[in-house]
Amino acid sequence: MIATMLAFLAAALAAAGLALAVPAETIKLPWTHSRSQQGGRTAPRTRLGTAAVRALASLGRGLAPAARVAAPRELEARIAAAGLAGPSRGALPRLDARELMAVKVAATVLGAAGGLVLGATAPGRLGVALAVAGPVGGFLAPDLWLARRARDRARRIRQELPGMLDLLRVTIEAGLSLPAALTAVGERTRGELGAEWRVVGGEVALGLPLASSLDAMARRMPVPEITAMLGALERTIRHGAPLANALAAQARDARAARRRRIREEAARAGPKIQLVVALLLVPSVLLMVAAALAGALLEGGGLPIG
Repeated sequence: MIATMLAFLAAALAAAGLALAVPAETIKLPWTHSRSQQGGRTAPRTRLGTAAVRALASLGRGLAPAARVAAPRELEARIAAAGLAGPSRGALPRLDARELMAVKVAATVLGAAGGLVLGATAPGRLGVALAVAGPVGGFLAPDLWLARRARDRARRIRQELPGMLDLLRVTIEAGLSLPAALTAVGERTRGELGAEWRVVGGEVALGLPLASSLDAMARRMPVPEITAMLGALERTIRHGAPLANALAAQARDARAARRRRIREEAARAGPKIQLVVALLLVPSVLLMVAAALAGALLEGGGLPIG
């Protein structure tokens, strides 16, 4: 039993250490190609994730219909930041707060079932810990998934922003108004910004004021660079200054912010890896050695007495 517990802890520490040390975007697996790499087709990972979310939402609604009503208000903002709010677009799942609560209910039930199964086979107190951790992990898993999607989306927005601002500046210099330029650039590009700019152009074409549409876009994209860009556009429009000059300045600022962020992440990478190795990977190796020694001692009936 002791050897099994030590081996389990070693595997858990090793998995956690690798997950923290290796960024997700650096892992290139055959089934994780993006839409652009597949000629516009939806990646299999996206289709599987969409199917899983929809299945969990259906299961959660069946298990607890009341969960569709009890949802925190801030959940809508987090869903929007992850790019999952609004009408369905392609194969990406579109959720509201009630749908996500249904997903959490289903994940909690499945986590509890999995924890009970693993707890029944695990030795000693480890079984009790797994039985308790199952439903807790299931309830928190959708929140972690949502936070990861929001971080990935913010990273993509920061990468796209400088080039998109340059395209917008050229389009405005060609004589188009800001709403028309947003629509034109959005229709000819892909990515998070292109989709949002198409939405803004469509809303303005339907009669929604440009300021209201841009405010809604800022709520869907809570990224500091987007907030700064929209603030600069608002001041430029209010004072009647040339939009092209403001967009060029924002593109320069976005590139500078991206370079600064890359340098900061590189500076944090070294200490982070050292902590992961010292606190997770090295203890996992020591636990594996201890598990092997404990198993050998238990099988041999203890230490030989000379």
